[in-house]
Amino acid sequence: MTELPPPEAVIVAGGFGTRLLPLTARRPKHLLDVGGVPFLEHQIARLAEAGVEHIVLATSYQADMFAPVLGDGSRWGVRLDYVLEEEPLGTGGAIRNVAGALTDDPNGAVIILNGDVLSGHDLAGQLADFRAGRNGRRVDVSLHLVEVEDARAFGCVPTDEEGRVLDFVEKSDHPVTNQVNAGCYIFRRDIIDTIAPDTVVSVERETFPGLVADGRLVVGFVETAYWRDVGTPAALVAASRDVVLGTAPTPAVDAVESGARVDPSASVAGTATVGGGSVVMADVVIEDAAEISGSVLMTGARIGAGARITDSVVGPGAVVGEKAVLTEATLGDDATIGASVTLPVGERVDCGEAREG
Repeated sequence: MTELPPPEAVIVAGGFGTRLLPLTARRPKHLLDVGGVPFLEHQIARLAEAGVEHIVLATSYQADMFAPVLGDGSRWGVRLDYVLEEEPLGTGGAIRNVAGALTDDPNGAVIILNGDVLSGHDLAGQLADFRAGRNGRRVDVSLHLVEVEDARAFGCVPTDEEGRVLDFVEKSDHPVTNQVNAGCYIFRRDIIDTIAPDTVVSVERETFPGLVADGRLVVGFVETAYWRDVGTPAALVAASRDVVLGTAPTPAVDAVESGARVDPSASVAGTATVGGGSVVMADVVIEDAAEISGSVLMTGARIGAGARITDSVVGPGAVVGEKAVLTEATLGDDATIGASVTLPVGERVDCGEAREG
């Protein structure tokens, strides 16, 4: 039996991260810390674990920041290439834009990951299902689908008894199925070349429905595993907490029995408490009696004595004064919260902004 070549992969890492502002004002969302490492490290590690040896990163916004953080991929045992998207081209356009960096084998398998989805699904299982085909016929595209309790907030993807995708249905108060697109696809290589080059294209709204309409074999790989879109501060905090506590399986980092991941260079006072899946990054200072729960404190943040921070993100270099209270808050880089200030729940404070009592 002929040994199949390893799959290649594309991580779609464009987008401005508008929903994550102010955290994305100075960096792409894909490099924000989740569970103690930049988010993309989780995806790269998962791809390497599934046997991928070559990954192409489709970049756009602040593209020059990726390589200094991720390097050439050698620490994961993969080759990592970067392809710049000069103008926003949508998900389909971004995939087509990197075609020149991929194999010329028309039957090669190319895994596509949305760069803002944290997933624990069986990627190797999806690849095996893709390669197995259906009744002797090759699969053109495989979509990872998850079943959700309430599908009204999502577009739905109904399938038949063999897993063949029948349609792509927009959001509805009466969804026809609870299966939704989870943002991981496997393309046969030649299908990528059918996407119009240098054109804004949505795979979800144009490419996939078009393939189904043309009679191509598009299948769903349905698996109910951990899955979270990390596109908002609240989702970012939740994903980070899940990684630290082991709820979100990832080969990038181990869960922490203590309930918090604290960088060795951080200074945490003996009377301070840090838990609930929190992450404390390099050079953070936490003073006496401060209470940190379920939060992400980015590099160089300073937390005053007696401050209480819950389910929040404190950006790099931000300062939280003594006895200040933050709940589900998001502080941009170098923001300042004065002593004894209680922010409204869910408040966002821009980079460099000061809030005094």
